[in-house]
Amino acid sequence: MKAYKSHIQTLLFIFLGMLMFSACEKDEEVFERTRLFRPVLNENGLTSIGNTVIVNMGSFKDASYYTVEISRDTFQTVDYTIETDTSYIEVNEDLVGEELLWNTIYQVRAKAHAEDPQYDSEIAELGNVRTQRFPSILNIPESFDVIDTAARVTWEIAGAPVTGVQVYSATDLQLNDPLFEERPVTQVERDSAEVIVGGLEPETEYQIAIYSEDVLRGWVRYTTLPQDVDPSDPNVIDIRDDEDPNAVSNAVNTAPDGAIILVKKGVKYNFPENNLNKSITIRAAYGFGEKKAQLYTTGNWDIDDNSNIDHIRFINLELRGEDYSGDYVFNPNRENVYIGELLFENCKIVSFRGIMRIRTSVVLDTYRISNSIVDTIGGYGIITTDTDPGDPPTARVNNIELVNSTFNHIDTGIQSRNNSESILIENSTFANFIVTGGRFFRYRGGEGNNNVTEGITIRNSIFGHSWDLSGEGSYGIQGIGDGLENTIFSIDNVWSTTNFSFRDGTEIPGFPVGNYSGTQQDLWVDPMNNNFNFRDSSFGGRTNAGDPRWRDEI
Repeated sequence: MKAYKSHIQTLLFIFLGMLMFSACEKDEEVFERTRLFRPVLNENGLTSIGNTVIVNMGSFKDASYYTVEISRDTFQTVDYTIETDTSYIEVNEDLVGEELLWNTIYQVRAKAHAEDPQYDSEIAELGNVRTQRFPSILNIPESFDVIDTAARVTWEIAGAPVTGVQVYSATDLQLNDPLFEERPVTQVERDSAEVIVGGLEPETEYQIAIYSEDVLRGWVRYTTLPQDVDPSDPNVIDIRDDEDPNAVSNAVNTAPDGAIILVKKGVKYNFPENNLNKSITIRAAYGFGEKKAQLYTTGNWDIDDNSNIDHIRFINLELRGEDYSGDYVFNPNRENVYIGELLFENCKIVSFRGIMRIRTSVVLDTYRISNSIVDTIGGYGIITTDTDPGDPPTARVNNIELVNSTFNHIDTGIQSRNNSESILIENSTFANFIVTGGRFFRYRGGEGNNNVTEGITIRNSIFGHSWDLSGEGSYGIQGIGDGLENTIFSIDNVWSTTNFSFRDGTEIPGFPVGNYSGTQQDLWVDPMNNNFNFRDSSFGGRTNAGDPRWRDEI
């Protein structure tokens, strides 16, 4: 009996052992090996110090080594290929055999390698990084430091005296082959720390460097402007030598249709006195310095009845009214007027009740504000069509474009009593925009005359809060004051601050409200005084939204 029990116990022990072995086999299931993950950056993992690029990736224990590639043209070509067994590298002359370029954007990508190449990772695009500017006494040039054939170079007086200036092509990245003989710096120029470099070609990018004997003290890039107006052109009336306040008025009176009035930068002129009845361009000649030529009015410029005008263009000017509650650039209340284009290009438009107000049967085909700053505009706003439609409809503006511009302290936006065809708002900055409770768009011509037939497009633009004249921190505007029930809105890459808002029932379809979490004071350096450089370096639109003059570079 005991032997039988012992045999049973033995069999039971063997059976339990087999079960345990089987369970262990299942616990030790082997999974199929896969490729390595793509490399990723640690926090602040792609930076620069001087002209050294620092790449700091997360370390993979199964990676044997990494391949890092560096490019300047988004990998159409590869400048440097680096194989390293560490996830942290400093890309500099010691590593790649030559200095990296200063103030240059590089792209970086990486791949992790396993012992067996079939398990290598996919390529990871790690992003862009800009090397620092060369330590220099040179000042970064402003837009008014370059014209079509010359550039103004300025510097801080420090260290050895500056003795010469050299000009290089934009592609001579090592500054090896100057385009001209070295230009010596005179003592007068040294004392003023300023040199004018001439002999340049229009619409061309250059690098201009300064030296103390053979020592490079720094260089900056300039892109010359398109060719200025040729004063010898028979279509040009050159009044740069006439600083009489009425010189523009006198020139317009005698000008043929289509003439260009060329004025001197920095001089103040009065608005023309006589009504306009022909195409005209008034533009300031190129010149160094920030101060624009000014056209000043205590009223407005008018247009004759029965005028057929192809274009009216203001270029490189400041247009200023005496009183933003009473003055206009144009305020025609006329019969049978057609204007093909009204253009403000690179202008500053300040202190008007309205920029343009049209009535009766004035038709404006294209109204365009480009590369301009508009500040302190009253109740007739950016443009107003102010006569009820007749049969056929009368006063109207067909196409409105506000591009690459800044608008600050604006009472009213765009208003009309008749249809328009299109409105484009692009690459622009708006602050203190529309008086609190006022209207951005108002189309009040009634059914059939209150539409923008081809739609309203707003893109790549930034909006701060309304213009709070009470000073009580009360914000909120009417996005759509009247009409536009059948208008299609297209909104893309538009930002507004947290204290931007629409009054209930007036929202613009698809317009993002408060998608930037800070105020306009958080976002910009000094919005009350037209400094819209970004205070908030983390703002998502700082490189691709708003007026391009204020955008951050990578």
